[in-house]
Amino acid sequence: MKYLITGSSGFIGFHLATRLLKNKKNFVYGIDSLNNYYSVNLKKKRTRLLKKNKNFFFKKINLCNFINLKNYILKVKPDIIFHLAGQPGVLYSFQNPHSYFLNNILATKNILNVLKNTKVKKFIFTSSSSVYGDQKKFPIKENYNLKPLNYYAATKVKCELLIKKELQKIKVPYVIFRLFTVYGYLGRPDMLIYSLINKIKSYKKIILYNNGNNFRDFTFIDDVTEILIKGAMLNSIKNKIFNVCASKPIKIIYLLKFIERHLKTKINYVFDKIRKGEMLKTYGSNFFLKKKFNKKNFVNINEGLIKIFNLEKVK
Repeated sequence: MKYLITGSSGFIGFHLATRLLKNKKNFVYGIDSLNNYYSVNLKKKRTRLLKKNKNFFFKKINLCNFINLKNYILKVKPDIIFHLAGQPGVLYSFQNPHSYFLNNILATKNILNVLKNTKVKKFIFTSSSSVYGDQKKFPIKENYNLKPLNYYAATKVKCELLIKKELQKIKVPYVIFRLFTVYGYLGRPDMLIYSLINKIKSYKKIILYNNGNNFRDFTFIDDVTEILIKGAMLNSIKNKIFNVCASKPIKIIYLLKFIERHLKTKINYVFDKIRKGEMLKTYGSNFFLKKKFNKKNFVNINEGLIKIFNLEKVK
């Protein structure tokens, strides 16, 4: 089976490719622009690790370049496409909204236009829990009204609409996954848990916005990659949207307290007010996902954090 992953040098793309390559019958083709939104060295490190497998092939491509993208996809002729690439970051979307138009909306349009000339069996897209915005009723279900609070979330909503509209026209099955706060080894430095770990290691002060009372529904990377692959392989799963979450949100202050206890150290932190565009609570329902994927359990946050601490040698 041939798999193409956009954003293969990113956090989720790297782990997804690693998991797929455990099957020697799989061939994985990675695309990434290796931009400098965060550490290019980290992206290159992930890519080097993937290249150790002879069934992994990497191509540096900017998805905004339609001709290069089209030529490569038509050459590879993938069976499954995982579209994970995009401009992440809620706060950065207020500073540079044009980057989100290019790397989220335009990039997705380009891929969808290429698919008209292929025989792709299924298209998998990773959206975000941020599309829901602040809700009043929890846990959040897939049929809730979308209320994006920032441009990042708004571009994810637009991409979802484009995928449903365009792929229904050409009859390519798709699955959209709305991910809730994914974490794990070799994560993005700007993501919450890694930001905390890096500040703890360097003895920097940590700012807890909203007095640390924001809730986050953390989802371990191993659960995410398992679900992405099942979504691609199960014929019964098509043209659907799923929340991907452990459905056990915790307060950020409690997360920090757990880290303190585990590391047996006092962490330097201060409280601050709510940040613009940031959701106060993410708490998704995974009932539909569990039912359709026959998934029983998710890695709990304590177990997931300990795995990261051990791999990152955080002491």
